[in-house]
Amino acid sequence: MRLDKLLADMQIGTRKEIKQYIRQGHVTVDKSSQVSPNQQVDPNIQAICCFGKELHYQKYVYYMFYKPQNCVTARQDALHKTVMDYLPESRKALSPVGRLDLDTEGLLIITNDGMLSHNLLSPAKHVSKIYEARIDGPLRTEDIKAFRLGLDIGDNTLTSPAELTVLEHGDSSYVRVAITEGRYHQIKRMFAAIGRQVLFLKRTAMGSLVLDDTLLPGEYRELTTEELSRLKQDEG
Repeated sequence: MRLDKLLADMQIGTRKEIKQYIRQGHVTVDKSSQVSPNQQVDPNIQAICCFGKELHYQKYVYYMFYKPQNCVTARQDALHKTVMDYLPESRKALSPVGRLDLDTEGLLIITNDGMLSHNLLSPAKHVSKIYEARIDGPLRTEDIKAFRLGLDIGDNTLTSPAELTVLEHGDSSYVRVAITEGRYHQIKRMFAAIGRQVLFLKRTAMGSLVLDDTLLPGEYRELTTEELSRLKQDEG
């Protein structure tokens, strides 16, 4: 693998920054700073250091991100801040897994593992996504049944069975919804189908991965080994 590609994959910096680090002698291979960006290296058998710290190569990286409201799930956008703007420049090679609406907050997985992303989003895998929402009115037993049977939200087919749980009753309702699809504006359209409007929406889990309650909106952290292991079982 080229040295500059390896360093970029490890989120050390942009390609431009990495070339500068190499020219300045901050990168060594087997203790030698006489290296070039296009030099072929094997991280499994060679000692590669940057700023005196030995690097342990990871082909893929995985982050849990708490998406705040009023940012778009995209790599770039002309009108709004994007989820990628919350990560350092060196991590811009990553991508979010799936999407959350502009005004929706909560869990996003951000990674460079395209296969994991594909499998978690594939309808055939039936990976659950759990949301909490504030709804503008009371809900009935019939509504819970309708979610379980599938709703007509204007597509060619009914939604797959979804589990609706009412957590708070009153003039407005606070609910939990578990779905296995990811249609456009799906949660909002499902409630619209029963005559209700979503006032607040937050994704709290995706498969076995639950949003860390110590994270604030806009914050992120790497997945633990255990979280990643369970997530890979979800995609299987």
